[in-house]
Amino acid sequence: MSLKNKFQNWFYLDEEEEMQEERKQTPAKQSKKEVRVPATEQQKPKRPKNKKTVPIDGEQESPRIVSLQSAQKSSKVVLAEPRVYAEAQDISEHLKNKRAVVVNLQRIDRDQGVRIIDFLSGTVYALGGDIQRIGTDIFLCVPDNVEVAGAISDYFEQ
Repeated sequence: MSLKNKFQNWFYLDEEEEMQEERKQTPAKQSKKEVRVPATEQQKPKRPKNKKTVPIDGEQESPRIVSLQSAQKSSKVVLAEPRVYAEAQDISEHLKNKRAVVVNLQRIDRDQGVRIIDFLSGTVYALGGDIQRIGTDIFLCVPDNVEVAGAISDYFEQ
């Protein structure tokens, strides 16, 4: 028996059991009016017909497909204040888990802050998200499921 037949038999197991029960209940002698089915057709399991229901007169069918985004309980925003470069990896894990992150770099050296922003920029790019400056040494990193509307002016730079 081929792998394909085993696979089909696995999913149509209930139908085969019903067919075997029907065979046991029918008499051993067949009348002349009955038509015999060739052996090749007997081996193939019958496939159930796909019944599609269509809503009538505005009735709505119960939804069977659920969006993964709507299945999430709630969105989270993580506030991060890294003190060493190694914490950039923890921040990127939050981004990979679809959480927005506000990164405050005021308590770290400027050189390490630049390295952290470079690392997070690469992470955000790979995830299809966005990174924006929202203050002096404060950045907002969002994954692709979060949309940022508006912009913060560069008042501090002027």
